[in-house]
Amino acid sequence: MRRGLLLAAVLIVLVAIAHSYLGERYILRRLFRRADLPHLFGSDRFTRRTLRFAWHITSVAWLGLAGVLVVVAAPGPPARGALLLTVAAAFLGSAAIAVVGSRGRHLSWVVFTAIALLAWFAA
Repeated sequence: MRRGLLLAAVLIVLVAIAHSYLGERYILRRLFRRADLPHLFGSDRFTRRTLRFAWHITSVAWLGLAGVLVVVAAPGPPARGALLLTVAAAFLGSAAIAVVGSRGRHLSWVVFTAIALLAWFAA
C-alpha cells in the first residue's frame, strides 16, 4: 500500500511538471499571440499574467497533494502536523506564484497566504 501511494505521488509530480511545461509551451504561448485578449487595468498584460499564474497554480496544488500522499505513506498513522505543514507549503507556493505573477495586483495571494499561515499555526 505504501509503495502504491509513493508511486501515485511520483506520478502526480510528473503530471505537474508536464502540465506546467507543456501548457506553457503549447497552450499559453499560442494563446498569448492572440490580439483579442481582454484588457484589464488598461492592457492585456494583467490578463496574460493572471492566466499564466492560474495555470501554474494547478501544478502547485498537485505537488501539495503529492506531498500529502508521501506523508500518508509514511509508517504509522499520518502525522497531523506533517499534513498541515504540507498544506501550508502548497498554499505558500500558490501565494508566491500569485504575487509574483500578478505583481501583487491579483489579491488571491492574500487569501493563499492566510490559508498557509492558518495551517502552519495549526500544525
